[in-house]
Amino acid sequence: MRRWDGLVERYVAGLRARGLSEATISKRSTELTRFGTWAKGRRPRPELEKVEADLIARYVGARSAFHARSTVAGVVSDLRCMGEFLVEEAIWRSNPLRWLRGPKIDPRRQVPRRVGKAELGAIWDAARARRQEHARYQSVCVLSILYGTGLRRGELERLSLVDWDREQAILKVDGRKTGQQRHVPVGEAVWRCIEAYLPHRQNRLEMTGRRQEQALLVNTLGERSKAAQISSMIRRLAKAAGVGRVTMHQFRHSCASDLLEAGVTLPEVQRILGHAVIESTVRYLAIADPQRAAAIGRHPINQFLAADEGRREAAS
Repeated sequence: MRRWDGLVERYVAGLRARGLSEATISKRSTELTRFGTWAKGRRPRPELEKVEADLIARYVGARSAFHARSTVAGVVSDLRCMGEFLVEEAIWRSNPLRWLRGPKIDPRRQVPRRVGKAELGAIWDAARARRQEHARYQSVCVLSILYGTGLRRGELERLSLVDWDREQAILKVDGRKTGQQRHVPVGEAVWRCIEAYLPHRQNRLEMTGRRQEQALLVNTLGERSKAAQISSMIRRLAKAAGVGRVTMHQFRHSCASDLLEAGVTLPEVQRILGHAVIESTVRYLAIADPQRAAAIGRHPINQFLAADEGRREAAS
């Protein structure tokens, strides 16, 4: 396993060349480094060329303790991809991980946690109460885009000024995660929030001497706002609003579930969120299913109770 670290570096370089997000690359790199450290601690120390499925299964078993099935499935997936790389490098004759299956994940059991209406209002009030002008307008702009379009955190970070089509009211979202660019329409409220922020963005670039910056969202230094910075801002707003911990991705969940509650169809929500398969969208029906709610509203018990209540009122 002495060559493991060098091979991981080459593998990561290949991922970066393919344009994968830094978050994905960091996750895979961390997991592969963890496996290498664990394998080096085995006695006798295994040779990389002779690593077999039973050793990897032992690692996955040790890694599974106190972790969710989705986490374990991710570990297996990361190792399987590395195994394919080792086959391509002629280090392994075959990938033993092709036949090692992670736990079965039912997407309908993973009920996303959304931000409630009252919490959203409190966070918005906290954003509007920020004293610094650029921060105030940017906070409202960020919240409107996250909740209004359901963008992923990486997609929001990578937005550039040219991705905003004010005439068509469309945000052009890159396809780094899905492999396909999509155009997301925005409502009038989101349009107004973005347009209100842009003059303050320009003022910040003038102040910092970074007039050529192309990012849509810029920080106080006039540089592209990173996802971590935006995430930190949202945590501060949530704390100021007294609503507990809120993440950027919860706004995506809120967007999807609230659209479904408003009667938007599953395929339409799938296109807005950029889900590659509709199964990813179906899980939101666990928390927002207007058709099911309407069906329950037609249950005979409602007419029965209404008639019973009418008889009691007549008797009194």
